[in-house]
Amino acid sequence: MPKEKYRKAFFSGKNLPDWLRAHLSDSQRYFVFWVLAGLLCGLAAVMFRLSIEGILKTIKSFAAEFGVLESSLIMILFPALGGLVAGLIIFKIEPTAAGSGIPQTKARYYQDFGVFKLREALWRFIVGAISVGSGMSLGPEGPTVHLCSAISSWIGQKFGLAKKRIQSMVPVGAGAGIAAAFNAPMAAMFFVFEELLSDFSTKSLFGILVAVVISSIVERTILGESPVLNATLPSFSTDWWMILCLPLAIVSALFGHLFVRLLLKSRAKFREYNMIPVWAKPGIGGLAVGILGVTVLLSTNQDGVFGIGYATLNDTINGKNLVLFALILLFFGKFFATILAFASGGSGGLFAPALFLGGILGAIVGVIGQMFFGYDSTVVGALSLLGMGSFFAAVNRCPMTSFMIIFEMTQNYSIMLPLMLGNMISYLLASKWQTIALYDSLLLQDNISLKKMPSYMGEQDWRNLPIQTIMTFDCIKALCGDTAKQSLEKLKEFKHHAYPVVNDDKKLLGMITHHELEEYARENSPKTIKEIIRRQKLITVHPEQSIRDVAKILVVEDVMQAPVVNPTRPDRLLGIVTLHDVARQQNAIEDAMER
Repeated sequence: MPKEKYRKAFFSGKNLPDWLRAHLSDSQRYFVFWVLAGLLCGLAAVMFRLSIEGILKTIKSFAAEFGVLESSLIMILFPALGGLVAGLIIFKIEPTAAGSGIPQTKARYYQDFGVFKLREALWRFIVGAISVGSGMSLGPEGPTVHLCSAISSWIGQKFGLAKKRIQSMVPVGAGAGIAAAFNAPMAAMFFVFEELLSDFSTKSLFGILVAVVISSIVERTILGESPVLNATLPSFSTDWWMILCLPLAIVSALFGHLFVRLLLKSRAKFREYNMIPVWAKPGIGGLAVGILGVTVLLSTNQDGVFGIGYATLNDTINGKNLVLFALILLFFGKFFATILAFASGGSGGLFAPALFLGGILGAIVGVIGQMFFGYDSTVVGALSLLGMGSFFAAVNRCPMTSFMIIFEMTQNYSIMLPLMLGNMISYLLASKWQTIALYDSLLLQDNISLKKMPSYMGEQDWRNLPIQTIMTFDCIKALCGDTAKQSLEKLKEFKHHAYPVVNDDKKLLGMITHHELEEYARENSPKTIKEIIRRQKLITVHPEQSIRDVAKILVVEDVMQAPVVNPTRPDRLLGIVTLHDVARQQNAIEDAMER
């Protein structure tokens, strides 16, 4: 039997020898795929982490051989060099290797049936290792999710699975990747269901569970049984200081919200700024990281701004270096370094920076409280853990993942109650201040519609979401200098109800309907479209306006569609929204409720 035919037969169960068919049911064949995904994803995640740690360790050892000035210069230049190399690879070879990797995984899962190319995994590994390993203030977990999802998808493709079955392999790989990256199998399970999947399925659960267990076994076999953070804190009994989780949750939500807003705005500014080539921008971000990292290093003797920063975080949790000034410098250094590294186009995740920032923020609150209440440093360490959870929940919007990841990374159960309370408060506040979560906001910046994303299928909240979640980004436009006849000829393959009218500089001038174009074309009018719409009252909406408000505007103004424009630049067209878009979303909600 030919190789390809055998693979398909293996999956389908057809044309197999009787003894093989008798011993391999459909569930057993899937079990083989899940085990294989766990093995390969576990190995890939461990090798990725070791590559990052090895590169950064080599750079630090090299810098340590020189004096303060020379070593500082080396530590400044290497993140810039790493960013530059990563930028060149992303721009010239593999654009999907940019950013976190989690938004890319979500987009592929929901819009492309989870079909990845294996080269994406290869280049994500290389670019992520170079970017984070050179000292960029990012983490390994986002790229690990992308890398392992691609590997798991490839397994499905290799065995000839149908697209729906290939899609079901993506959460298996994502869970295995997170489990191996953090040595946190339970947190990996929660992450997949909170961030990626729209519903709970026992079949999905079983597949993810198998891959997560196998991946964790691989990780622990190679790296050992110890948790990622070796927190040597005692077991705590319920005490009054645990109430500090409440103000800490509020502070975490505030800074978490600020972090997300600044990151999104900075990313948009980097993209709009065309004076620097796209491939060079990660190098600029790396240079900024180097300057901030060296400034903090020389001021505090702590290098936590560079790379993942777990060693510095671990020291803080265990009561070392609890100097308020140093902690504040570390927090703001890491805060802005991460924003610049990510916004400039670097390749790396935001889980580790969020945990680091939350841990340092918790320690800051703990040290300030220690000045007034006189508790010992173990309480400061416990508050650091609480800060990790609440800041992570505010930034990544996965409160249960946040809860489990702190527990599994530190193996300290005694602070679970204040941790759960702080996480939920921080999560609820951050969700209120910004409706769309970080990873989905990144997708919107990339002009990827969220119409099919699971987070926006709920009956209660969809009308309050920004219109950008259902708008069309890549809309068909008419040129203002064309006549109606010329425009119809150009648009004959894209018949829509109406079209935004733009000039040669792509500035929005108005809207024209297909019916109007046909009328002027029948009359053989010499008028240009600009002349036709000269006296038009143009109705526009902004991307942050709610679906409810936009629908009301369209009804009141008696128009079927409206261009979506930049609030600060009304002539800059971002996309178009129609009443049909709103109706489609309503129908999708009703269909989901009936199922």
